[in-house]
Amino acid sequence: MFKLMLSSEHQKVMDEAEQVFDASTIQQALDALATQLNTRFKGQQVVALCVMNGGLIFSGQLLPRLDFEVKVDYCHATRYGHSTSGKTLEWLAEPHQTLQDKTVIILDDILDEGITLSAIIGYCKRLGATEVCTVVLLDKQHDRRIPEVTADFTALHVDDRYVFGFGMDYEGSLRNLDAIYAVGSEQ
Repeated sequence: MFKLMLSSEHQKVMDEAEQVFDASTIQQALDALATQLNTRFKGQQVVALCVMNGGLIFSGQLLPRLDFEVKVDYCHATRYGHSTSGKTLEWLAEPHQTLQDKTVIILDDILDEGITLSAIIGYCKRLGATEVCTVVLLDKQHDRRIPEVTADFTALHVDDRYVFGFGMDYEGSLRNLDAIYAVGSEQ
């Protein structure tokens, strides 16, 4: 086990944070999620679209568990940048694979309000995807979500708190944690 070297600001965040899911729980949830996906997409060819940056670790650990044919691509659409609250959606990178007549699974770290995910779903459909499914590590439980956006497949559900780790950041840092934490009440 290594000791993460943090700035004093981020060490304070970690000291006050609550661990929501440990590494073992996340790995078990990924196994269960992969089983669902392997059953659903058996024998199909799918374009897996990783939503950067948050979906990187999630995608990197989920993809090797899949036993159907996958073409991997990514997009980078963000509302957060390095802050802890959302702003206007900004496209930093669009997919490189053709999505015309393809089944696309969007791999994202968290479904919160659904604004980013809605834009990516719409983008895939405009590019001619025949089916678009959403696969998220976390589904945040609250009533602020766009009603038409749901996760088709979810690894874990989390209460309405600001979470970080396992790909999700706190002000651009702490994505590399192997567990998921919620910010303490003082942040």
